[in-house]
Amino acid sequence: MIHRSTLANYDKGLQQLAEELGDLRYDALVDFLQYLHEKLAKDSKADEERGRAKLAKCLALASNNIGHSAKEIQKAWIISEPYM
Repeated sequence: MIHRSTLANYDKGLQQLAEELGDLRYDALVDFLQYLHEKLAKDSKADEERGRAKLAKCLALASNNIGHSAKEIQKAWIISEPYM
């Protein structure tokens, strides 16, 4: 697998991507964060299996933090949903 520094099908740049993701409705943002959480957890497991313990630990911590962020955004959705 080749890790790119840009997205193949998105040419607006990472800053613009962050803005667009941040403008999603909170329930959709939760879905995105959950997918990212799962992807990083999967990568962590794969790196652990390859003997890359330090990398695996960093990815696991990042995955957990993103999972926590998804939970907090879910709370924001519950608060804001009646006003949407």
